Amino acid sequence: MRPITVKTNAREELLDITASIAQVVEESGVQKGLCNIFCMHTSAALTLNENADPDVKADILVSLRRIVQDGLHYFHQEGNSPAHIKSSLLGASLTVPVAGGRLVLGSWQGILFCEFDGPRTRRVGVTIVKCE
Repeated sequence: MRPITVKTNAREELLDITASIAQVVEESGVQKGLCNIFCMHTSAALTLNENADPDVKADILVSLRRIVQDGLHYFHQEGNSPAHIKSSLLGASLTVPVAGGRLVLGSWQGILFCEFDGPRTRRVGVTIVKCE
């Protein structure tokens, strides 16, 4: 596993980390396989979604805020329960195929790091599995 660092700048934001993951894949030399991306945090997540129009990221955040509201009575005393719940809804890992030494993504797909309790410096683990 190779860790990459993600620095977030806001309490909540979605950052496109596709280029960083693609670089790890290229440096691995693997031509055919699987790339697993793992978020090592309980108040952040990963998702695979459109990375061309920034309004998509804004729409995702607005929708998550409607589903998981701040200001409700949560039992967790740190005050970041909504971040933990949003992280659980989206998930901590993604697996993307590798072919020809590159990530196999759709035309508009990108790998997004989802910060829900920032700003922070976060770690994402990238594991490349070679397939014959």
